[in-house]
Amino acid sequence: MDSLIAAAARALASGDPLGALQRVALRDDPPALALRGIAMAQLGEHPHARELLRRAARAFGRHEGLARARCVVAEAEVALAMRDLGGSPRSLAAAAAALEVRADHANALQARLIAARWPRSRRPAAAAIPG
Repeated sequence: MDSLIAAAARALASGDPLGALQRVALRDDPPALALRGIAMAQLGEHPHARELLRRAARAFGRHEGLARARCVVAEAEVALAMRDLGGSPRSLAAAAAALEVRADHANALQARLIAARWPRSRRPAAAAIPG
């Protein structure tokens, strides 16, 4: 991870989305797209955040499953905030499972919490979400 990505991640963690955007605004690599998407979500720009997170997930590719799963969880959280629940709950369940397998327990828990907040008619099956 390069220093600008790390600094942007620290800025987001400390509640400074504008500081994060200053560090990655002009970059189009997958980690920068994901961080920009999270920053835009924190600023309330949900449609733009969702698009950035989708682009990041596609750009990470197959060999970066952990990063891709984190993007899926972040996108699901944005969808929940937008009350746009048309997406597949199975992708959230798959992301939770992938995160759990890779020992990213905090993000796996976040995925399960998002799934619990999903309307019952669209919620993933309980057996599909580990934990």
